[in-house]
Amino acid sequence: MVRLFSLAALLALLSAGFCLEKAVQQRAGSLFNDRPFRSMLTVTNGERFGNWTWPEMCPHEFFAVGFSVRVEQNQYALDDTALNGIRLICGKGEDRSFLYTVESHTGYYGDWSQPQYCPRGVLSSFQIRVEPHQGLFGDDTAVNNIRFRCSSNPSMEAPGMDWGEYGSWSDECPHGGICGIETKMEEYQYGLDDSSLNDVRFHCCPRSQQVFN
Repeated sequence: MVRLFSLAALLALLSAGFCLEKAVQQRAGSLFNDRPFRSMLTVTNGERFGNWTWPEMCPHEFFAVGFSVRVEQNQYALDDTALNGIRLICGKGEDRSFLYTVESHTGYYGDWSQPQYCPRGVLSSFQIRVEPHQGLFGDDTAVNNIRFRCSSNPSMEAPGMDWGEYGSWSDECPHGGICGIETKMEEYQYGLDDSSLNDVRFHCCPRSQQVFN
């Protein structure tokens, strides 16, 4: 059956950051980690468990134009981990036909969401929703969700979980945009309480000849 979308429905999807065109995506991994960056975006409400892992950078001249997340849904009486990973989607200028992805270390639980893209420009700041430490016998989930703001001003929220509260927004990348990611992960706890993603920080790179709106 062919499903038809009204113009209003298509505009609603685009305004929410969902891209309707097909694009080639290639995993960059740590291949471009020699890319210089100008500053790092951080927030103050990350949790305590785990260690900072390796960075992954967009290729030279590419910036994060979208993202997806790995989320474990509510496990009810079992162990919850909520947000397990964040994948940046890197594009060059306004061209969305060929993209790279970077994600640093991710957890093992949940499924990846559909990508969301800035309508124009690049990702420039973020905030995370974090459930604080639940005590010795509680179920820690740490980072539950993330929001990004685009350089063209719209903000986008991931389809994460809703435990905890959002903290303050990070600073904005000056004269450029987000170009890399590094995660703080608690490794698998072998039957004990897993919290997975505990914090994240992003690299900022300056623009060269590109113009971001």
